[in-house]
Amino acid sequence: MAPRKVIITCAVTGSVHTPSMSPYLPVTPDQIAADAIAAAEAGASILHLHARDPKDGRPTADPDVFMQFLPRIKQATSAVINITTGGSSLMTLNQRLAAPLRAEPEMCSLNMGSMNFALFPMLDKPREWQHEWEPKLLEATRDTIFKNTFADMEGVLERLGKGCGTRFEFECYDVGHLYSLAHFRDRGLVSGPLFIQFVLGILGGIGADPDNLIHMKRIADKLFGDSYQFSVLAAGRHQMPLISIAAAMGGNVRVGLEDSLYDGRQLAKSNADQVRRIRGILDGLSLEVATPAEARDMLALKGGDRVAF
Repeated sequence: MAPRKVIITCAVTGSVHTPSMSPYLPVTPDQIAADAIAAAEAGASILHLHARDPKDGRPTADPDVFMQFLPRIKQATSAVINITTGGSSLMTLNQRLAAPLRAEPEMCSLNMGSMNFALFPMLDKPREWQHEWEPKLLEATRDTIFKNTFADMEGVLERLGKGCGTRFEFECYDVGHLYSLAHFRDRGLVSGPLFIQFVLGILGGIGADPDNLIHMKRIADKLFGDSYQFSVLAAGRHQMPLISIAAAMGGNVRVGLEDSLYDGRQLAKSNADQVRRIRGILDGLSLEVATPAEARDMLALKGGDRVAF
């Protein structure tokens, strides 16, 4: 039997952290492109991408901004490009879909339900804010909901999945999201091999601890048998401990400055720092890292030559 390969996803910038939290957070198209390319060179086979306004670093859904870095990443690497459909809770669904529908990527993320997505606890740490929008965005999550209704998700699966040949990183923030995904599977709206991202540690979702990871895996096994691949995303300081456990359990891993700003006890100076750290852990576990070509085969992706950028 061929040795199992582990897919490393790198989430390069996201919409959770703000520029005042780390000088190393990539925010301009040049920075996002450079960090993504370096992460791929370090061993990430999937690059999960958001965009930010180059003037002040706030999250943006503008497809013109995405197009300032997507072609550059594609030309410089063979990595799978995975574009967010999540964006932020302050964006409408049509805004969140604008860039993916233009780019028609191999893969997109898809949050499997509406939920409280609370970032306001990050205001508890005193800091000097570079931009007025930063504390306002965090505070706004106290009284907003990330909206993905069943109708919303059906539309994404139809417009992006069926319409563009895009497959999905199904982001499951709690056990109920696994049952929602099984519902779509039972209706024939999704088919395997499914790529399920267990998301642990976001306030409003399941907590970040090994018991919850084991429980998510147990329920996914019950619902999907051997017709899925799982990966783990753990927020903040939980990132490396829980993704290391995931790798030992037969899963894949996600790193990146979207999920944690740290490399050990210090700020990560790049996304590639985190990729290299998890590669060292995987090597210590005698696990091999999947190449982009192997990841495409494992997840039945359409190939980088069939995207629109």
